[in-house]
Amino acid sequence: MQKHGNTATPASGAGLQGNFFERLGGFYKADWTGKLPSSPTPARRALDAPLDSTPFPSSDWGYGGSPLIGVPDGNVYPLMTALKLENSRTKIFGWVAASVNASTSSNNNFPLSYDIFPNRVELNQAVVYVERLPDTVQKTHFDWGYHLTAFYGIDYRFTTAKDYFSQQLLQKNRRYGFDPVLEYADLYFPVKEGLNIRIGRFLSVPGIEAQLAPNNYNMTHSLLYTIDPFTDTGAIATLKLTKQWMVQAGISAGHDVAPWSDDRKPSAIACLNYSTASNHDNFYACANGINDGKYAYNNLQDYDGTWYHKFNAKWHMATEAWYMYEREVPNVAGNVANPVPTELGANGAFCAPGQLRCTAPEYAIVNYVNREFNSKFFAGFRTDFLDDKKGQRTGIPGKYTENTLYATKYIGTTILLRPELRFDHSWNARGYDNGTARNQFFFGADLIYKF
Repeated sequence: MQKHGNTATPASGAGLQGNFFERLGGFYKADWTGKLPSSPTPARRALDAPLDSTPFPSSDWGYGGSPLIGVPDGNVYPLMTALKLENSRTKIFGWVAASVNASTSSNNNFPLSYDIFPNRVELNQAVVYVERLPDTVQKTHFDWGYHLTAFYGIDYRFTTAKDYFSQQLLQKNRRYGFDPVLEYADLYFPVKEGLNIRIGRFLSVPGIEAQLAPNNYNMTHSLLYTIDPFTDTGAIATLKLTKQWMVQAGISAGHDVAPWSDDRKPSAIACLNYSTASNHDNFYACANGINDGKYAYNNLQDYDGTWYHKFNAKWHMATEAWYMYEREVPNVAGNVANPVPTELGANGAFCAPGQLRCTAPEYAIVNYVNREFNSKFFAGFRTDFLDDKKGQRTGIPGKYTENTLYATKYIGTTILLRPELRFDHSWNARGYDNGTARNQFFFGADLIYKF
């Protein structure tokens, strides 16, 4: 899910002088020392923002497939300021995210993600965005926007969609790769509280977590997120009926496949979103990628629900659960003669003896509890459960849990340091370090540098 945050807006130009490099350096110096001038956040039409951003990734409860309707673009970026284009509707920005980890595993950390390579320093993401957000605060006229992404790093293996340069992963299994994660246009219409139609490749709509590093509470991802859909290509309409109610409907080519892929299937998306009047609670339910459900590359039938709750100014939590399945998945348990071959990059299932194919279901639930200490620091705890009944998502059937303690420290608004301590356990099978261990201890941290 793509998230957007709003913070106090640096004043136009921020009083920076000199050439491009002097202005860029001046922006960072002022940002890191707390001397960057700011102006009030622009007026919004949506419900009051429940969170502070910083330190949280977004000031609003997130939803996918649309910009936040009724919320202004309150962001100014170092690169755009150095170019003297901070007031431009089109903005170029991004980040570099690198990480280091120490793990009890020696082969790989999966199903922990994204840092699947143990005991290494890695470049997770180097990302450039080119973006124009539609003005969804006004209700008088049509507006439009667009978004393009260039994404490079080890994390590409989790964002790759079949036939979007997927040979890097599916055929060559490269450690580092490139993925054009997001390419879409937004069409905004002043209908009800706002109607946005997104056309192109976008992030799978439900969920707490996102593919892009700064949009998450912490460095690694939950088990729930690791094996669910990542991107869809198609069209989705988001209609705010009132400030509290929103509906979404769309169609895609299926999860994580290009429309020209031989695995494409017309797939329905339908979501309902409700916030209480105080905006202290938000409920978001989606049926995502619904079709005949037959085995294909990531053809997951995904039913997802998310609940956000704000306890007070310092504490909030986020909970998500889903149920997914594929039908007619080939049996790879070795208990049948003449097994049906699997598709490259699409796991088979551990079916009952004598079954050539079977339905492979899984369900998961994750909970985050977060505590804000000040505008530059928060800490949290995540607990997570996955039951991969036929092993079709992880490769090993069974129940998995993980518990993670994490924190985020901001330096200004442009540098994030995110350490975490995590414990993973496989309850029914040996699921870690290539299936040789039941437990995995992990300590890691990443550093995100925004430009």
